[in-house]
Amino acid sequence: MSEYVPSPAEWVRDQVELYESTNGAEGAEMRGMPVVIVTHRGRRSGAVRKTPLMRVADGDGYVLVGSLGGAPQNPVWVHNLLADPDVEIRDRSTVQAMRARLVEDPAERERLWRLSVEAYPDYEAYQESTERVIPLFRAEPR
Repeated sequence: MSEYVPSPAEWVRDQVELYESTNGAEGAEMRGMPVVIVTHRGRRSGAVRKTPLMRVADGDGYVLVGSLGGAPQNPVWVHNLLADPDVEIRDRSTVQAMRARLVEDPAERERLWRLSVEAYPDYEAYQESTERVIPLFRAEPR
C-alpha cells in the first residue's frame, strides 16, 4: 500500500490526526455534527488520502456527499473515488473496508439526498448555491 500523504489543508490534517490518534474520542465532530474519515487513493499520485466527511449512515453503509460547501467544482476526492472506489471508512473507533459507488438511480438518489440533508441541513443551501448536481456515493461493505 502507498504511503499516506496528509492534506495540504491544515484543518484537514489536524482533524484527521486528532481523530485517528484518539481512536475517534476527539475530532469526530465538525460544526457540532459527527464526521467519518474516508481513506482513499489519489487518482494521479496513487498516494493514500484521508478526508473527513459528515457522517450520513444508511443501514450498513454511508452516504458520501461531494458538496465542497457548494463550490462550483467537485471536491478532489470525488474524482479519486470514481477512479478507485475501494475506500476505508473510520466511524470513531470502527474501521471498515468499503466500496463507494456513485448514486445514479433517481429514486435512490432522492432518498439518500433527503437522508443527507437530515444529517446535515446545510447541504440544502450548498446545492442551492451551485449549478452542479452535488454527487452522492453510497459506501457499502466489501
